[in-house]
Amino acid sequence: MRQRLRQLLVIGLALSFLGVGVPAWSEDDPRSCNDLLSSDTPAFVVCTWMATPEEAADIARFWLNNDGENMKEAGPLNAPEVDCTDPGTDCTHDSEGDGEAHDVGDPDVEGAEDGGKPECQNGEECYTDPTGITAEEKTAAQQTPAGQAAQTAAQTTMRLWIETELADDYKAGKLAEAAKKIAALAAAQPGVVGIRFTSQLGYNQTFARAEELDEFVTEATAALRGLVPGKKLAAHTLVPVFGCGANDACKAEIAKKYPLLDPDRIGAWLAKGHIDQLALDSGHFATEYATWKIDAAEAQRNQSIQVRARAWDAYAQIAVEDAIFAAAPLTEEQTAKAITDRIAAPLQDDAAETVTLWTRWQNDQGQVSRVYGEKWAANATWDQLKKLGSVRARLATVYDPASPEVDVATDLKNLSEVFGQVYLHAA
Repeated sequence: MRQRLRQLLVIGLALSFLGVGVPAWSEDDPRSCNDLLSSDTPAFVVCTWMATPEEAADIARFWLNNDGENMKEAGPLNAPEVDCTDPGTDCTHDSEGDGEAHDVGDPDVEGAEDGGKPECQNGEECYTDPTGITAEEKTAAQQTPAGQAAQTAAQTTMRLWIETELADDYKAGKLAEAAKKIAALAAAQPGVVGIRFTSQLGYNQTFARAEELDEFVTEATAALRGLVPGKKLAAHTLVPVFGCGANDACKAEIAKKYPLLDPDRIGAWLAKGHIDQLALDSGHFATEYATWKIDAAEAQRNQSIQVRARAWDAYAQIAVEDAIFAAAPLTEEQTAKAITDRIAAPLQDDAAETVTLWTRWQNDQGQVSRVYGEKWAANATWDQLKKLGSVRARLATVYDPASPEVDVATDLKNLSEVFGQVYLHAA
């Protein structure tokens, strides 16, 4: 008994130091609502009515009786009062309007601006869109083949990007004009996620010096962000040295072969916020590293490790891009392996948020390569891709409305059965 009293004393002292009062209550307390607690409620949890149900009813009657007379007469406490006769108090009424309350839809008072539109001198347009894209330019963009295709794509379930190439325009000194044209297309169509403004950056022969790459990325992204603020900007390139992994001989040789594709330079674009999405091409995995006995699967893993190690996915969304499915007709077994190696692997490695698959392209001789059958005929590859519904949101493709398989509406409808995102090419 003495030990029990000592424990109670210690607990009471501890609670007092903490500023916690021990509740006083009994089972017969009329304000107790412990009967509403579940049977497994800890003993230290106590329920008490702030107002008993009977008191709450009385309070409600007080405010609601006589059609809420007490509520109407109640006013704010210590309401501020202004006496216009006090020295120094200015109660001049020189504001616009007639001093009367008006309902929505009522005619404007005499002398008010019609519909809230500003009055302009000599009929000129006195409102300027902060983006610098006029309504006429948006309308013109909508009427182009790409604009009409964008409207069709917006009716599907796919997220829509606009895809173009600004590098050639930059080299020709026409970046501003080209950027405004593509920005008008993105601004004209509601729901456009962003713009992919370049592909194979640093891999093709457009730029000869690394400094040119930096200048192009900086100027192109600045121009686009000024024209379409809020839209995401994407670029496509490749980083061959990533596939080497820890093989120093491979890294030295590949860096010499692709001097412009320096991962530190590309990483700087991401860190500076120039690019919101970076697509890394995996087309070189199958053959580039044969000298060092690195196969495509190992090269893919090496790239995934490098992307995570450099925290590129912390700066931007990383995608991988692949054309193997359309390179040649695949058997059912080959398709299953390609899905495992080229789609599942990068997603499972957590080095890519999306996978972009080329589904159709046409070479200079007019030969067409496609994932699906001609005129959308069924084949083993397309049938298996349609089963990837669980990762559909992570699958994207590129579509050129100028080179349709059947027609734009039919093509986009079929593509939406596999892909959650589409990059719509605009020349």
